[in-house]
Amino acid sequence: MKKITQEAIMKTLDWAYGAAVAGGAGLDSASDMANDYMPKSDSESLRDRVDSLIRWQNLKSGTTGFLTGLGGLLTLPIAIPANISVVLFVQVRMVAAIALMGGYDVKDDRVKALVYACMAGNSAKDILKNAGIVFGQKMAESAIKNISGKTIVAINQKVGFRLLTKFGEKGIVNLGKAVPLIGGVIGAAFDSVATNAVGNIARDTFIPLETAAGQEEVEA
Repeated sequence: MKKITQEAIMKTLDWAYGAAVAGGAGLDSASDMANDYMPKSDSESLRDRVDSLIRWQNLKSGTTGFLTGLGGLLTLPIAIPANISVVLFVQVRMVAAIALMGGYDVKDDRVKALVYACMAGNSAKDILKNAGIVFGQKMAESAIKNISGKTIVAINQKVGFRLLTKFGEKGIVNLGKAVPLIGGVIGAAFDSVATNAVGNIARDTFIPLETAAGQEEVEA
């Protein structure tokens, strides 16, 4: 198997993000997904709807251990294994959809960097903190505008390194090749758990906390 590099990981993330935003080829875009999961009445909580989206994506990413492609994804990047490309696409589209549900512009490079940070799962907290970004609250538009090009580069580099470490861990990438069925099962469980962590980080980054009355929590 060709060695996975940080450059290949970032190339795949860029491909996944472009495909998620554009949709097409039989695939729903992040915008389509966001619209499907937006609250349909005042009695529905936005965060609850986001949780529903995350649960569904957990199920989808869990099945990719048995698949070599997804829907219309006919031009997967060849630099990394197809199953990893598919999982990254599922996760990126989920995070972009959550960002859209929170009212963010996914065509903004600064928002894109935050989406990428969420892909690092629990490590996103440290990545954003080191970049001077407060984690755990919905980011205001003014805070987004203050993210510099230098910060975007730093976030992307740290995300690439984190994902390279994760996918390069012993057994995760190569197990399916050695024992196809068992590898598929273990890969499915790994993908589902990882997708849940990514989704939770995205929810806490892009979606406001709500009071019992369903209103956004406002800091004093």
